[in-house]
Amino acid sequence: MLLRAYSWGRWDAHIISPRFILVILGASLFKILEIKGETGDVPLASNSPVILEEPLSGGLISSPLKIKGKARGNWFFEATFPVVLTDWNRKIIAENFATVKGDPDDTAGVNWMTTDFVPFEAELKFEKPAYGKNGFLILKKDNPSGLPEHDDALEIEVSF
Repeated sequence: MLLRAYSWGRWDAHIISPRFILVILGASLFKILEIKGETGDVPLASNSPVILEEPLSGGLISSPLKIKGKARGNWFFEATFPVVLTDWNRKIIAENFATVKGDPDDTAGVNWMTTDFVPFEAELKFEKPAYGKNGFLILKKDNPSGLPEHDDALEIEVSF
């Protein structure tokens, strides 16, 4: 079985056995929660730094793509973090920054310098790839230090 993991600033593929997966699942199964919302069920580990509300994993997308969710404040830098859309072959077809979404009536703005969840929004405009029906939406933790130990990302598969 192939496991893809983002670490040290790059995506790695690891061959693992089903027995190893059972050990991992057995140890962390109690941490899995179901978040139920208007857009559907989104499985989330209790320690997840990002809750993606739109689009859902495996969902059908079109341009312009509206992205909504919540991320822990330390996922942001200067109230933004990078968002990338790739085709099935990992070629970047759109990129932008997600920004903190605050209450328009609140003149103080949203405090993103927290470890609590902060709402965000982003929009990506793209041309549908000529080849392949699937792609990947990648939300990257903003890492101004450039140190690989601070890299992190959430990736979901999407359909065009």
